[in-house]
Amino acid sequence: MSSKKKKKLTPAQKEYQTFAKSKEPKRPVFKNCVKAFIVGGIICTIGQFLQWLYMTYFNFTEVTAGSPTAATLIIISVFLTGLGVYDHIGQWAGAGSAVPVTGFANTMASSAIEHRSEGFVLGVGGNMFKLAGPVIVYGVFSAFIVAIIKIAIERLGGM
Repeated sequence: MSSKKKKKLTPAQKEYQTFAKSKEPKRPVFKNCVKAFIVGGIICTIGQFLQWLYMTYFNFTEVTAGSPTAATLIIISVFLTGLGVYDHIGQWAGAGSAVPVTGFANTMASSAIEHRSEGFVLGVGGNMFKLAGPVIVYGVFSAFIVAIIKIAIERLGGM
């Protein structure tokens, strides 16, 4: 709560807030961080293995192996979401499963699955991109700003 709202509380409300806070379960922050670290690390290790696989057996370079690696991770994530497995991983790992590209794919697939009864266009397409739209817009806008800064630095450095 903001400090303004705390000032307006009656003594009974303050007492209740203190009581409620004392009954609130304590979160195991360290344990949650370890779980997130382990699952995020496993996902990234799988990604590294896939990249090695593409470089070794399909003659990709380190640079060109990135796209098929990300695509493979996304496909695996969507498949596991469809089976209901990724949600269990996400509940156990928390942010560890949400941070890599697989987390974004999971959210998109979950949204599509949830709204499929409303039809493909308005249900799946419309609701799936309610989440993805802001992420894509923010990413494109951020890339635009970074490109402008880079160009400005290059131009000023060349003078």
